[in-house]
Amino acid sequence: MPRGRAPGYAMQREQILANAAKLFARQGFTATSMNQVADACGVSKPALYHYVDDKHQLLVEIAANHVDRLLGLIAEVEAAGLAPEPMLRALIERFLALYADTQAEHQVLTGDVRFLEPPERERVLDGQRRVVAAFAAALVRVVPELRDARLETPVAMLLFGMMNWTFTWLQPHGRLTHADVAPLIADLLLGGVGSIEALGAPPATPSTAPRAKARSRTPPAAKAA
Repeated sequence: MPRGRAPGYAMQREQILANAAKLFARQGFTATSMNQVADACGVSKPALYHYVDDKHQLLVEIAANHVDRLLGLIAEVEAAGLAPEPMLRALIERFLALYADTQAEHQVLTGDVRFLEPPERERVLDGQRRVVAAFAAALVRVVPELRDARLETPVAMLLFGMMNWTFTWLQPHGRLTHADVAPLIADLLLGGVGSIEALGAPPATPSTAPRAKARSRTPPAAKAA
């Protein structure tokens, strides 16, 4: 009869993945050894192999689990039945809140997926495409003209350009938090620089925060996308 897993196995495994993600984010996947992962987790190397097969499995699960968390957030926001603009803002806020707690995992996803084997990489990339498609659909609900101009995906990618790289400049204990930045990103996306509300200032009126509209002409770059 096979031995059952010890109590706390799942929690210990999650901690191993979290510690590995921090190492990969700080020094890179290829520069990190299983010895370093074991040391960071406070376990022996043989004990580490009780939880994972190898370093490659660590990378697969860190990337795949992070994408699954993002897809789960989208499902939760979509199930809330919000109006178009509040839904888009909620997506941005929820993503930034998750990024605040999973910066290492996010860095691994953006920087180390290239080290995955093709089938594994395709699985992760497919999940990322589903995330982008969900944001593109949310954008179209707010600005329907984006679909006619075939700009919903490029605009979604621009939005992710703002969100995804906050870890490169937003300091954990700095003046701004991820919660502060989320509405700034939403305001900038929906109304341009002039629509950004100063923190602590009264909310802008509709007349001072005009809704962004897509151009009717499709730029050449958008056709390529």
